[in-house]
Amino acid sequence: MKKELDEIYNLYAADLYKFILKLSHNESLAMDILQDTMLKAVMSADKFKGKCSVKTWLCTIARNEYYNHLKRADNNNLPLDEALNVHGEPLEHCFTDKSQALQIHRILHKLDEPYKEIFTLRVFAELKFSDIGGIFGKSENWARVTFFRAKEKIINLLKEEDSI
Repeated sequence: MKKELDEIYNLYAADLYKFILKLSHNESLAMDILQDTMLKAVMSADKFKGKCSVKTWLCTIARNEYYNHLKRADNNNLPLDEALNVHGEPLEHCFTDKSQALQIHRILHKLDEPYKEIFTLRVFAELKFSDIGGIFGKSENWARVTFFRAKEKIINLLKEEDSI
């Protein structure tokens, strides 16, 4: 199986990269999407019915991955995300202030799982949501929602401590 996957990668990676690069006009993003595409292809190889060429199938996956990237980029600008601020700053920026970072770490340890681990993997390990979802055997969207909820919980606990 590994040999077959290596063959597919070697056969199609260069063309697929060029295709993604034409879509994105960004070399780094094209490489990320190429890797995500190949991973998705491996994970869903059993769904390939052979109604088109492997190259067409991979390009379709890559195109969808690129569009998903664009949607995620748009979602990062939602006003709801702006609401997840502590004292006017995004929660992640609070780690630069040592006393506030200690307060957040203390609160983080009060969180239930999986919120604690999801937050840690995203903020400290800087993993992609797709990778976090994979670790838990869940979807990328599940990881995003769980991270969002973890941030909400931390911010609410910070606000409670500030009001005491």
